[in-house]
Amino acid sequence: MSTGTIEVTGQIRVSPQEVVGAMWVVDGRVTFDRPSSVDHRLKGFVLPGLVDAHCHVGLEATGGVDNARAREHAERDRDAGALLLRDAGSPVDTSWINDEVDLPRLIRAGRHIARTRRYIRNFAHEIEPELLVEYVRVQANRGDGWVKLVGDWIDRETGDLNTCWPRDVLALAIAAAHDEGARVTAHCFGEESLRDFVAAGTDCIEHATGLRSDTIDSFAKAGVAIVPTLVNIENFPDFADAGESKFPTYAEHMRDLYRRRYETMAAARDAGIAIYAGTDAGGQLPHGLIGSEVAEMVKIGMTPLEAINTACWSAREWLGRDGLSEGASADFVLYDADPAQDVQVLRAPSSIVLRGHPVAG
Repeated sequence: MSTGTIEVTGQIRVSPQEVVGAMWVVDGRVTFDRPSSVDHRLKGFVLPGLVDAHCHVGLEATGGVDNARAREHAERDRDAGALLLRDAGSPVDTSWINDEVDLPRLIRAGRHIARTRRYIRNFAHEIEPELLVEYVRVQANRGDGWVKLVGDWIDRETGDLNTCWPRDVLALAIAAAHDEGARVTAHCFGEESLRDFVAAGTDCIEHATGLRSDTIDSFAKAGVAIVPTLVNIENFPDFADAGESKFPTYAEHMRDLYRRRYETMAAARDAGIAIYAGTDAGGQLPHGLIGSEVAEMVKIGMTPLEAINTACWSAREWLGRDGLSEGASADFVLYDADPAQDVQVLRAPSSIVLRGHPVAG
């Protein structure tokens, strides 16, 4: 369907608190002023396009994939209602996706930066600490305002999760990213890496399963956000089983982090830490899981509306993108029932509008 004037009626939630009954799409933009004519009509429960704040477009278990496969990743996210993606590391250049009118908008972090032999093969630049600042500057200029570090991984010498970078080097690297106009996030499963990253001035942490009372307090005071990727943490028992024979200490650590996951994230939420929904799709998980991740947020004590907010209005504000405001790009999702009453509704959008074009439903 070509872009035309669209009338949208029903329950349009422009913010967690504000609901309106009608809006229009004119020349691909949202307006709340009724136009003189309408070409198409849609009705339902409306949210701004959802945000998957941690995914990997163009990345699968063996490494980077071609553009055709990357397009499939983005299409699957789009069809699940995720119209804004923060790509948390990919070895391939996916900047072209932002030029495709039928694909979600993408905010890239460039390629992961990891310690040598301390991450998944073919995913990251694997370097030693003396090169960290240099590589951070390069990735800061290749991405869209984010740099992704691997903060901890299994250490073959200790047989457990261990930090990857000296704290003083981290501080220099994060300062370099900020100097280049980028924010820093990091993959962290365990406890100690969180202490290092918050002390070094990070902006965000992915997974954050190792949060404890001291780091919860320091994250809250420093304003460090977390993206728990709870649908991926479901895989921790499998990770533990796979490592059991060689690294039994690591295996038990991963199981303990898994057992505590809801308690940990509930404590982070209660402390006022900003939490955003991300699926960690790509690499191991399929794309299109944003509804499942929002449903996980309810399990840590969030109300349905609060859980939706982690993938909607607050996430868009955090990433510097508009929601449903006058003149904003018309990126929104319609549902047949109210997701604020039952987040399971998010799993089945009835219609999707992206850049003013109905593209699904």
